[in-house]
Amino acid sequence: MQRKFNHLIDLEDYPKEKWNQMIELAQDIMKSPASFSEKCKGKIMATLFYEPSTRTQMSFQTAMIKLGGSIIGFDNPDNSSVSKGENLKDTIKIVSGYSDILVMRSPLEGAAKVGALVADCPVINAGDGGHLHPTQTLTDLLTLKIQKGRLDNLKIGFCGDLKNGRTVHSLVKALSCYNDNEFTFISTKKLEIPLYIKNYLSSKGISFNVAYSIEEAIESLDVLYMTRIQKERFSSEEEYISQKNVYILDAEKMKLADKDMIVLHPLPRVDEITIEVDDDSRAMYFKQANNGVYIRMALILSAIEGAVGAVPLFSGKEFPEIICTNEKCVTHKETYLPHNFTKNGDMLECEYCEQRILMK
Repeated sequence: MQRKFNHLIDLEDYPKEKWNQMIELAQDIMKSPASFSEKCKGKIMATLFYEPSTRTQMSFQTAMIKLGGSIIGFDNPDNSSVSKGENLKDTIKIVSGYSDILVMRSPLEGAAKVGALVADCPVINAGDGGHLHPTQTLTDLLTLKIQKGRLDNLKIGFCGDLKNGRTVHSLVKALSCYNDNEFTFISTKKLEIPLYIKNYLSSKGISFNVAYSIEEAIESLDVLYMTRIQKERFSSEEEYISQKNVYILDAEKMKLADKDMIVLHPLPRVDEITIEVDDDSRAMYFKQANNGVYIRMALILSAIEGAVGAVPLFSGKEFPEIICTNEKCVTHKETYLPHNFTKNGDMLECEYCEQRILMK
């Protein structure tokens, strides 16, 4: 029988009151970091990163060190038994037995939920493919709270690769839980926001705007959230080249924005924000990255101490004959997994990656 831990797989699993508590704790840590310097003394965090990362991995490691804890793990699966063919279940089962908390990133959508199903400690989703990135979302919420003083009544524009941008997907879902937020999606048609996000907003009665240039949207925004065109998410070099450099934020475009508008970016930046924008007082992406350490300190503490709260991982049921149509879904590689779906009218929704399938 599965044990219950304080996992963070999807922020939506918890009410926004829990998010607000985490943000308040992070702000407390920022004010007095020394008071928290031994909170995790004797604790071990494992970081399993199946794809490259700088900010997320290092900010988690920095967070644990600042809390007085220790770190194990890998940042390249080729340097682990994964290279010998070990499946995800076995890796998680073994490493979670060595640690008090486990942080994982994977290109497979739904992989973190699999980790939570089998782990013997709390699991934190540090990004699963183009699906979700809840700890980046908490970082973004903390940054908005600090810089704008509120999480409601905001006009937020998202620009770039909205199809594959897990940071965008997570943040849109989170901000839709606060009152009177307005969304504008700026992208090419090939990189538009996924249908499941549109359906999510529609189900909550939230309308959104679509724009195809930064210039037509930037004047009305309180926040512009830029994203890079993610080369690793494209099936071919040609497809990537056709989309790169379509959206570039520069000093000229910033002249069109309100003096109080802020610019966020989950980073890494490639060429979608010119270097000259760094000197603009409205550019907050480096502060945003630094804020990630404090929100992850708050999350580690809350998960280990049980303050997050345990939630059920599945609410639907198994449909053995149904195969998820999302090729990036973890169930295609980890074939031993049950095919779990929830019913929504005449649709089935995969409980790993949220892909929707029309029932026949």
